Amino acid sequence: PHWMTPWKIGSVIEDDIEKPRWWAQAIMIGSIIGAVLLVMGGFGTRLGMWSYSGGFTVASGGVLLAAAGFFLGVIGYIVALRKGLKAERSNILIALVICTILLVQVGMQMNAVSSVPAIHNISTDTQDPPAFDALVAVREAEGANPLAYDASVLAQQQQQSYPWVQTLKVPTNPGIVLNQAVSVLEDLGLEVVNVSVEQGIAEATDTTFWFGFKDDVVVRVRENAESGSLVDVRSVSRVGRSDLGVNAKRIGAILQGLRG
Repeated sequence: PHWMTPWKIGSVIEDDIEKPRWWAQAIMIGSIIGAVLLVMGGFGTRLGMWSYSGGFTVASGGVLLAAAGFFLGVIGYIVALRKGLKAERSNILIALVICTILLVQVGMQMNAVSSVPAIHNISTDTQDPPAFDALVAVREAEGANPLAYDASVLAQQQQQSYPWVQTLKVPTNPGIVLNQAVSVLEDLGLEVVNVSVEQGIAEATDTTFWFGFKDDVVVRVRENAESGSLVDVRSVSRVGRSDLGVNAKRIGAILQGLRG
């Protein structure tokens, strides 16, 4: 009506807008908190806010909230449909999308764990694996996984899952290949911490994006008795039992880079 003032019109419009019920809002807020916990579990660990175990605990809380949010969201959406509650549907749909994305990501990680052997020490040469030098003290100071490569336990599992992880033969002399190896490591984003021409090795550390896990790599270049050079690469995780296949994948990338 013409006699209504602007503030009265606004009040009427606000009253006409149906607000979603508390349970629909709670489901959406819970899903958002779950996403925040899952992300912060990883980045908080990388930033040094807590230990790896603390980060996993925080992330696990996010996963639990995502699972609960998905379950309650499905039930809530069915209720909203049956009772014709339009305002609740958008909140619940947002929550379902968030929870689905989180659970799919976690599912992919779990699938990766089950699809590869529970090992984290990978070497192209399983009988005489390249030895670390400068990184030994760094790993010991952090209480990292032991570097010993038990071929009787690891070699068969590794060769069955990663048969392409093998010594690389190149026609170039060792000195040039070692320099190429350093360039490849840097191009892949690894931090080169030691290069020894005398030992024919280059050591580097790779840090994962999310949790900040550190894996150490050593590239060994030796003269081939026939001609050229023999290149061996070893990649070892500092923490954890399974590496989700990351070490073998990294070795493959390094070998491919050296192939040119």
